[in-house]
Amino acid sequence: MIPEFSIAEADSPQVREAFDRVGAVRFTAAATPQEVEMLRADWQRLSDRFADEGRVRVNGVPIKYGTRPDGARYVQRFAFTSLFSEAFHRFIHDPRFEPVRRLCGADTRIGDREKDGLVINCYRNEPGSRFKRLGWHTDGLRDLFYGRMPGPMYNVGFYLDDSPVEKGALRIIPGSHQQGFRDMLLRKAYFLDHRDDPEEVVVEAKAGDLTVHDGRLWHRVAPATVTGDRSLRRTMYVPYINGPYEPKNERSGTPFYHHFQRITG
Repeated sequence: MIPEFSIAEADSPQVREAFDRVGAVRFTAAATPQEVEMLRADWQRLSDRFADEGRVRVNGVPIKYGTRPDGARYVQRFAFTSLFSEAFHRFIHDPRFEPVRRLCGADTRIGDREKDGLVINCYRNEPGSRFKRLGWHTDGLRDLFYGRMPGPMYNVGFYLDDSPVEKGALRIIPGSHQQGFRDMLLRKAYFLDHRDDPEEVVVEAKAGDLTVHDGRLWHRVAPATVTGDRSLRRTMYVPYINGPYEPKNERSGTPFYHHFQRITG
């Protein structure tokens, strides 16, 4: 288990020590059950809207669709969600998460218009799903494709469903955010390697929990061992960023790392 705290403890030295050492922490019950239900409903609304419109990308980032047994399409990954939803926008900018921003650095900002913005992932293990797992990677690969050294970027994740180990769950290698450049490049084959690692830790969480992990960590999502509705696992991630402000818009091209992930995935 990664270190667990309440959101009220986010400013404490214990959280800072754990985050620096492990590269990830979990805050339990950061959202209320009512907020989780509201966000689930808005996720469904957006999924239906995008499928009906046939939208293929947002600000250059491809949308990943799955197909249900009845032939209906649904969104399994889409980016910049908060630009289409006032509910998601208000939630990620709620003042209660200010201590989380400070944990990531005094100059850190919420990158809802940068990188891929607020991303919602919908993992399902069933025929027709195109998002059952995600191979080992670090988010530093994005910076490398832009020809620069990886800088600090923190992924703040909110869980819309329980995420026990039988649903696959996020796996991290604790402390790997402190690795050297060679290990960031060569420790594993990006997105191709799905093997268990003896050092990995399973990040189990409940709906409403918040996690923070350093994007330079090696991490992956394992496939669920259950199927259908029992395997449903929806997570939302927004980047907390330092450095130059680099917003995306509808004229933005598709980042190369998305082409790379599609080829290797």
